[in-house]
Amino acid sequence: MSFALPSLTASQMFGQRTIRPLTAATLSGIAFIKDTLIAIDSIKGHLLEIDPTSDNSKILNPHQVREFSDVTGLAVWEDTLWVTRENSIYLSKLTSLGLEHFTTLPYAADGVAVWESTVYISCQKLGYILVYDRNTRKEITKFYAPGVGVENLVVSQEVLWVCDRTEQTVYSVDRATGEINFSVLTPFASPTGIALHKNAETGAENLYVAYSSEEPYIRDNPNADPNHELTYRDRTFIHPLYYHYQPDKHYALSNGYLIEMSYAEEIAPLEEVYLPDVEWRIALPSETERQKLKHIEPIGIPFSEEVIDGQKVAVFKFDALTPGERHIFGWKALLEVRGIKYRITPRDVEDIPEQSPEFEKRYLIDDDDLAMDTTIVRRAAEDAIGSETNLLRKMYSIRNYVYDELSYGIKPHIDTPDIVLERGIGSCGEYVGVLLALCRLNNIPCRTVGRYKCPPNGEQQNVPLQPDFNHVWLEFYIPGFGWLPMESNPDDVGNDGPYPTRFFMGLCWYHIEIGKGISFETLTSQGTRLTKENIPLGDLAINHIRFTILKELPPF
Repeated sequence: MSFALPSLTASQMFGQRTIRPLTAATLSGIAFIKDTLIAIDSIKGHLLEIDPTSDNSKILNPHQVREFSDVTGLAVWEDTLWVTRENSIYLSKLTSLGLEHFTTLPYAADGVAVWESTVYISCQKLGYILVYDRNTRKEITKFYAPGVGVENLVVSQEVLWVCDRTEQTVYSVDRATGEINFSVLTPFASPTGIALHKNAETGAENLYVAYSSEEPYIRDNPNADPNHELTYRDRTFIHPLYYHYQPDKHYALSNGYLIEMSYAEEIAPLEEVYLPDVEWRIALPSETERQKLKHIEPIGIPFSEEVIDGQKVAVFKFDALTPGERHIFGWKALLEVRGIKYRITPRDVEDIPEQSPEFEKRYLIDDDDLAMDTTIVRRAAEDAIGSETNLLRKMYSIRNYVYDELSYGIKPHIDTPDIVLERGIGSCGEYVGVLLALCRLNNIPCRTVGRYKCPPNGEQQNVPLQPDFNHVWLEFYIPGFGWLPMESNPDDVGNDGPYPTRFFMGLCWYHIEIGKGISFETLTSQGTRLTKENIPLGDLAINHIRFTILKELPPF
């Protein structure tokens, strides 16, 4: 019996397909030779030739596996292959694969890229991208590395593309000056390689990024009791990176997904109560530069919409909630969500307008138990910025100060910033509280954003996914630029830094923005708002959150 597979068009071959080469354990450097993709499996030492349309691969170095073990960077220029291994850079003819020493660095060489006679080498330990002359084998110049992690490289006519594993970011860098043009967040964590494919017919260039990590899974072990056990396996693949740069708006968008999100409350009180004339408000997803609300519909019972401080809110009304009464109510939203990364420098904000009185009254006050009048919080606000006066540098310094002072831990309730600073451990909500307090004391308007993150499993499409926790982050305001996002704690990688800036003025596709600067959910009875001190919402209902990733959004 035979069957035929549908043929792939050129656009499907290059730009809209995830490549998953069979047998590969950890892909590091990748490169294109016309329409053929080559990649290095750094654990096995396999130099692979991969068919992007079928995932089929073959080993190009069957007799030189040992020589290619631990290779991390890979580049091709004309008929020459370049690789980095440990502290050294090597080159060889593609036809022979006999490695010839090019140069050695004092520390590990990570990535390599070549354009004509110019060789670019990244070194995390040095913190630089080194630029060499191929003919003299001498260093010409060097640039500061744009990120803090291990970086891989690819170069085009004017641009050096830098892929940073820790930052989860690809930077567009002027290859002559080292200046960053813009950057984009990758849709998956742990990017380990980058390549550029040029369409021979149209001349269009497409970026591909390799990802390598370990993923947990449940293994069925017949010899164990119980027979299910948690273990880990290698996960590596290559995926196209889409981007759209908006220089006039200072940001770049990257890959995104069409997502269905549902939020519903199930009335299930711990103790039966009677509540007359009830209005239950739940914030709706926001419309932003990166998030588009395509459709919204009620779950269970209808709702009306109202706008609170520019944010849409669903209002569910009940004549009364009586003992024994049960309801399910909420909303289902269809969202297009992409990654966004802003590129604003301290120089850009040197001559910004003064903060408006309206913003000072609303976003510079203690309106959420921020303990801004306590000694420990006021001292922290002073210590965080020192003598800095530039708003963006102040914001960056405050973030780093909080990361130095706190470590992450989940708690059943949120304490005030004075208690959190004293304890030194905080949840995402407590990180936000400390950041809000320190920013507002330093005259930086800010507000909370959240409320959930879609499980970041872009490949698990059309399968219901449930987040383990809710999540909050914040936005800070720069006059003349607007509100800018900043994550609460994910960039706090410990070890006293340096801390990545992937979510400093950036969000990935799985961040869902709901109810900026307002309460996510409130309940009133006879016009009086109920608080956690009298009847907490969690004592009245159980919330149900579901995400379904429907498809990846097409290229821009």
